[in-house]
Amino acid sequence: MKKYLQLTLGVLLLFAARHAHAQTLSDAIMMKQREICFALMYDYGTWDHYWEGAELRVNGNIGTLTRKTTMGMVAYGVTKNLNALLTIPYIETKSSGGQLAGVKGFQDISIALKYEAFNKKIGNGKLLALATGAFATPMTNYLSDYQPYSLGQGTTEWTLRGIVQYELDKGMYVRGSVAHLWRGQTEIERDYYYNNGSYYTTYMDVPNAWNFQGTLGAWLFKYSLQLEATYFIMNCISGDDIRIYNAPQPTNKVEFSQVNLFAHYWFQKKAKGLGVLAYYSHMLEGRNMGQFTNIGGGFTYQFKL
Repeated sequence: MKKYLQLTLGVLLLFAARHAHAQTLSDAIMMKQREICFALMYDYGTWDHYWEGAELRVNGNIGTLTRKTTMGMVAYGVTKNLNALLTIPYIETKSSGGQLAGVKGFQDISIALKYEAFNKKIGNGKLLALATGAFATPMTNYLSDYQPYSLGQGTTEWTLRGIVQYELDKGMYVRGSVAHLWRGQTEIERDYYYNNGSYYTTYMDVPNAWNFQGTLGAWLFKYSLQLEATYFIMNCISGDDIRIYNAPQPTNKVEFSQVNLFAHYWFQKKAKGLGVLAYYSHMLEGRNMGQFTNIGGGFTYQFKL
């Protein structure tokens, strides 16, 4: 059977709900002290082409792969400069062809801290600099070596991210971020595998990765509507390619570039504190994974304790 690799946790985090006060690990938004925001979102992703190494191809045995993600997130303002975030995704996978069944269940819980180190008025806007540290680990004992249906990579992950944003007084802004992801090992249900050489073990090393994001955004209608366009890059720094007539595995070197369009509206008077969001994303180039197209939406609700 031919092969594919899932979206990593970095992509899932990109899809998490955003708000004027709710936040993700890669934006420049901070909750005020003692403010809390709950977010619930749903993501629907599909692909019928995948990259085997750098070659884009199809596989009739799989047909179209569907990956559904329901994600809950909580953000809390510990201080005015320090926020804590908790993210929990529930995932379901299936395909339109072949004999293999999809799976469903909780993936990886993520706990993060975001710190605003710099916020200063410069010219006709303000410059912000932030840092985020995150830790993720599997919530369940899912099988990571069951691509492309597996829920995730089945390993712990540490992330350190730097964020810089410049926002004009009239509401337009540009933001860039860079992150490094340190990953551990995942346990598999076989005692031999090939990764540019033979390995007689039940453990695989999951490659570390770099993530780069560039965003152009704006606040409209008295800061009740937020619009963003983001260019997203993920590159593993090691790993092997999917081999011809072999299944993918967690050791593969995954690379992709992606565009993401995002909109979020929150209510100012009636149902104050409630927000709604929607987004669309598409992968442009990749290596050792499916060419995903995703649509999604969700709700946020914010209040002060």
